[in-house]
Amino acid sequence: MNQCDFICELNSRLSGLPEEDINKSVDYYSELIDDYIEDGKSEEEAVAALGSIDDIVNQIYSDIPLSKIVKAKVKPSRTLKVLEIILIVLGSPVWLSILIAVFAVVFSIYVSLWCVVISVFAVGISLFVSSVALFLASIYVLFVKDVLRFVALLGAAFMCAGLGLLIIIGAKYLAKAILLLTKCTVKGIKKMFIKKGELK
Repeated sequence: MNQCDFICELNSRLSGLPEEDINKSVDYYSELIDDYIEDGKSEEEAVAALGSIDDIVNQIYSDIPLSKIVKAKVKPSRTLKVLEIILIVLGSPVWLSILIAVFAVVFSIYVSLWCVVISVFAVGISLFVSSVALFLASIYVLFVKDVLRFVALLGAAFMCAGLGLLIIIGAKYLAKAILLLTKCTVKGIKKMFIKKGELK
């Protein structure tokens, strides 16, 4: 694929974005190809060095905020008539209430997930603090020469430390899973606003 074909393909695949973002991306990749050509590569080699056009388009779409994509897609193709505006205003108590309720439910579920992660981290940290306190208590008991209590407190300290470590590692993986879920959700929402041919 030569430079012209690549730029045309990129332009058509980005057609769902605002004009400003399309121009910015096209100019960037055009300059990149020119730099490769100046370094002695042929047009085809320069285009191949950029990688797959699918990956490039996916990266561009993932870098653009969701709000920009929605704004570009939701622009009305014509001006609304007076009757349509009146119907939208009169129906707003219904559709606005439903929209707010859906947003509130989704937001509360998301916040609840993070509350679980924070709570699990807190339990793990509490166990670590407890293990330190038990270790210090075991040293005190050793000075009093109560060997049986020393062994019991030392064992409890190690058990709390181990349990705390396991819980913190679990909370870390849970946090990563929630972040991945968030990323996939945002990507899914973006895909709803993009034509099938634009993003693969």
